[in-house]
Amino acid sequence: MDNIILGLLVLSNRTIYQLRDRINKGLNLMYSSSLGSMQAALKKLLVSEYVTFAEDVENGKYKKTYFITEKGKQYFLKWVNAPLEQPNIKSPQLAKLYFMGFADKKARAESVKQYLESLYIQHQALAAICTEGENTKVPEEAQDILQFELSTAYYGRDLLQFNIDWFEKLLLQIKEG
Repeated sequence: MDNIILGLLVLSNRTIYQLRDRINKGLNLMYSSSLGSMQAALKKLLVSEYVTFAEDVENGKYKKTYFITEKGKQYFLKWVNAPLEQPNIKSPQLAKLYFMGFADKKARAESVKQYLESLYIQHQALAAICTEGENTKVPEEAQDILQFELSTAYYGRDLLQFNIDWFEKLLLQIKEG
């Protein structure tokens, strides 16, 4: 979460709500955007002096806007320039699937069907992000940033499509007995 926040702050200063909103629009496949996890990450980043903030009063409400520090930029750049890590393919859904033979036959199909519905919703959201990104005009110096943001969105969309296809086949197998 720390590096996601730092990367978003490199792009633009943001409040915690703006950070959460941006994570919910495409980055939520990587990290949870709960306020609790974000507050914990921001606290850690503040202690490390990777971010700072300014408080304003807007419409009678206190508003904290977070900024990345030079130290935070250096930390982020060190992380982003390091080689990619080994993938973690662990999925809590697979543990349930592994033991699904113990479940009631009707419950099996219903469980997979509900899971598929959530995959459809996530896929639609990512497809919309991909389309929006494809239609976004950015200055020449930001083309590389957009290319990799879009690549990540395409990866998520395509991974979701793989999961949709796989679980649709499984649902068909369950229904056929």
